[in-house]
Amino acid sequence: MDIIHRLERIPVSRFHYKLLVLTGLGWLFDAMDTGIIAFVLPVLAKEWGLSATQMGFIGSMGLLGMAVGAVLAGSAADRFGRKTVFSVTLVIYSVATGLCGLAWNYESLLFFRFLVGFGLGGELPVAATLMAEYSPPASRGRFIVLLESFWAAGWLAAALISYFIIPRYGWQMAFFIGALPALYVFFIRLAMPESIRFLMDKGRQQEALAIVGKIEQSAGVEPAVQPAAMSNTTVEPAGTKVVFKELWTPRFAKRTIMLWIIWFGIVYSYYGIFTWLPSLMVQQGHTVIKTFEYVLIMTVAQLPGYFSAAYLVDRIGRKATLAIYLAMSAVSAYFFGQGGSAEVVLLWGSLMSFFNLGAWGVVYTYTPELYPTRIRAFGSGWAAAVGRFGGILAPTIVGYMIAGQQGMEQVFTMFTGVMLAVAIAVWLFGEETKGRTLDEISS
Repeated sequence: MDIIHRLERIPVSRFHYKLLVLTGLGWLFDAMDTGIIAFVLPVLAKEWGLSATQMGFIGSMGLLGMAVGAVLAGSAADRFGRKTVFSVTLVIYSVATGLCGLAWNYESLLFFRFLVGFGLGGELPVAATLMAEYSPPASRGRFIVLLESFWAAGWLAAALISYFIIPRYGWQMAFFIGALPALYVFFIRLAMPESIRFLMDKGRQQEALAIVGKIEQSAGVEPAVQPAAMSNTTVEPAGTKVVFKELWTPRFAKRTIMLWIIWFGIVYSYYGIFTWLPSLMVQQGHTVIKTFEYVLIMTVAQLPGYFSAAYLVDRIGRKATLAIYLAMSAVSAYFFGQGGSAEVVLLWGSLMSFFNLGAWGVVYTYTPELYPTRIRAFGSGWAAAVGRFGGILAPTIVGYMIAGQQGMEQVFTMFTGVMLAVAIAVWLFGEETKGRTLDEISS
């Protein structure tokens, strides 16, 4: 029995949940740093006299950094290891978030937001790749969606920080708190294992064997005999250079096109909606404090969205779950844009958060499954990078729409159309991966 088969036969155990928490906390800090800027924007716009277009550029600059970070970190993770890149990117975005609190003008804030985005964009696909490579095949979807659920907890933390800190201590303090996750890197270096598949791909078989042996022991699984001749039968040759054109070979081209469509549409919708959500609600006449309360409630709705998607993704599959959640997110966005009473806005806003973030969890499950070990982080990073360009466009486009006197109805009708188009693309071109091993899918 080779090392990969030994890893995949290990049942869900304490190790998997420990890894989920280790990567999930990094994900939580990502979301917290991303969410803080959304709550700072309406306060900053008033203090600095920013136009709607300038506010859109602040949101877009972070997404530009995420696009660059996703590509470079994905390639680096396939070369230097998932654990190393996860640690480095966490430090980058944490320190850069603290620097945002020192921004002295609009231009300096744009620069620091780019650095924040660079770190964030680098970490997210790497964390998903690492979790996917350790999860048992039958439970892989559930674990990745649960990993993504930490995003909701991070946005909740951002909402709480903004609600209690910004009115009392100013927007700078919110950014300084966002720098604290840099300290978490010390725990990562001590407790997080390197990817078994990465180690095998690089010919570091003894390290891989040692990690698998420890996991088997902790899970109460009888260690299998490891014949030397079979030690690397399920991975591709080590040392082969990863090139961009491999994503477009007949083997992967259809998958790459579909993933790029999904990522572009879902990131465009998410960042266009949630970066602007507090500011849009303030413009609708709600006070800053009341707006933070409403967004806090909508953020809480993200958690059951993730958990329901985690339940469905390994039962009805990735394709059906993703298509349904995107379609329902589109419907919710349409009715949210129609406005109405506070109760109506909260209802449709909460449903929009529920379905949109549930879909995000499935996307992060689906993406690393469609590429082999040698290019898994690279392919995932490129898909995420294409998505970030959607995120770059969306806040700016919303800013121009608002500056042009178009209201919430037109803005959210646009997002409804985008999400429906992506749902149709998933349904028509998606490939089901439920219950299959990573090696079966990528072959």
